Amino acid sequence: MEKKKAAVNIEGIKTQEEIEFCARLRASSDPWVTLQRDYDAAISSLTAPDHEVYTAKVDDDIAGFAVISVTGAMVGFLLTLCIVPEFQGCRIGSKLLEFCEKRILQESPNVFIFVSSFNTSAQEFYFKHGYKKVGELDDYVIEGYSELLLRKSIAARNDFFKSKH
Repeated sequence: MEKKKAAVNIEGIKTQEEIEFCARLRASSDPWVTLQRDYDAAISSLTAPDHEVYTAKVDDDIAGFAVISVTGAMVGFLLTLCIVPEFQGCRIGSKLLEFCEKRILQESPNVFIFVSSFNTSAQEFYFKHGYKKVGELDDYVIEGYSELLLRKSIAARNDFFKSKH
């Protein structure tokens, strides 16, 4: 229980050991297992040059991690938010999400995320944090399941970029 009360430190991923830990975590948990996204796919995402990876640590232990992209056609994607099971329910996910939103909202007025149709607990989590469903892609990753496109927005795109200049 001490870990639940400890401070959370969020920082960029630093070592190969951390990358491998996060890849194992993602590859062994849902929705990634159901979506058939294995360890190698996780390594590819964690090391992609256009992805930013952040770990949430309690003491020296990784409690969770997130992968975002602030480049590309749809700037501002939260690609992965994954919490170590023993730290779930401790607000680590909320803190990591808030950190990623702040980072993305420096570049874009929108934060996007895909959530699998079967992942109802994740849907509830994001809806609770102000996300709205803006689309649905049937059979997008695997047949029989949809990916829901969720968005949280602070401004229209043109207004956001006008205010930055």
